[in-house]
Amino acid sequence: MVLKAVKMRIYPNFGQRDRLMQTFGCTRFVWNQMLNTQIERRKNNPEAKFVNAFDINNLLKRLKEEYPWLKQAESTALQSANRNLADAFQRFFKGQNKFPHFKSRKYAQSYNSKYVNHNIKVIDDHHIKLPKLGVVYFRSGRLPQGKIKNVTVRLTAANQYYITVLAECENQTLPKTGKYAGGDLGLKSLLNLSDGYKEPIHHFEDKYRKKLHHWEKLHSRRYLLAKQAIAWDYHNKVSAPRQLDDFKNYQKARVMVAKYHQKIANQRLDQLQKLTTKLVKQYDIIVLEKLNIKGMLKNHKLVSILQYKCDWYGKKLIQVNPSYTSQICINCGQNNHRLDLNKSKWLDVREWDCPNCGSHLDRDINAVKVILNKGLAIQ
Repeated sequence: MVLKAVKMRIYPNFGQRDRLMQTFGCTRFVWNQMLNTQIERRKNNPEAKFVNAFDINNLLKRLKEEYPWLKQAESTALQSANRNLADAFQRFFKGQNKFPHFKSRKYAQSYNSKYVNHNIKVIDDHHIKLPKLGVVYFRSGRLPQGKIKNVTVRLTAANQYYITVLAECENQTLPKTGKYAGGDLGLKSLLNLSDGYKEPIHHFEDKYRKKLHHWEKLHSRRYLLAKQAIAWDYHNKVSAPRQLDDFKNYQKARVMVAKYHQKIANQRLDQLQKLTTKLVKQYDIIVLEKLNIKGMLKNHKLVSILQYKCDWYGKKLIQVNPSYTSQICINCGQNNHRLDLNKSKWLDVREWDCPNCGSHLDRDINAVKVILNKGLAIQ
């Protein structure tokens, strides 16, 4: 059995949007209240032990008695907020994350609902039943084929609603092809393969550059005007000073900037999804360099996407040490250390001749072939 998540955009009606905003607020309130309780408890008694998710859920009952309006929210969403808080503390104790912080409605909002007693159900290709919302329309044609575990609902900065459905699916192993491939993540190309194929880097932002620049200027200008108006209200002691949410022109510019950034991000992700699906269908073993992806290119998701797809479809991803992969001749195996004398110039060299056997080599293609041999040697 494999856990598989499918992300879809939903289009709730006005009543459903109000209910979603209410649930977002309730889960955020529960998170902040429980986080504050943990902090105050630690201040009062430094020897007190951490309150786990089970005990936090017991505190949730008392919180509902104190704030009856919390009962209007979906119950498993509030429990998920407690579980996420407990998980955040566990990650903090292990040194994986920073200390949990209080949540604000200014940022993307989300909540998670657990599947209980058929409260989540796919009706047809474009409708899904969600707890406390009823039937909601979605546009994506991809549906999870298996037992639904939970659903995460998210509101983005572009005022778009998405759900991520997590389902437990049966074995989806793809047939073996007997083919292997080495890959090199580059700056000139997104991915270089050992068979000579180079996946280009598409600059999707070029298509929206002018429009995005136009709305970014409006956003900056309207933000400054709104802040001046708010400062004027406070200076003149207006009984109900305005907030940023009250300035419709500013909000429109903010949403438009977020929408263009969302378009660009979606197109980049679509390229990665199609490329990784193509790779797992064609090759049984894929070997990549184990690089510092964050230092090389921000938000590079190719490796993580390829890893979980290999796990889904019964393929294998191997990552190897990248040392000297571009300086070892694939024909004679000679490690040409002398090519490392001037790294600044070596990075600009795309083709070179092996001083040992005289072979003329393409830097990227030679590197991925060496990477493939390294991976096959350690599998």
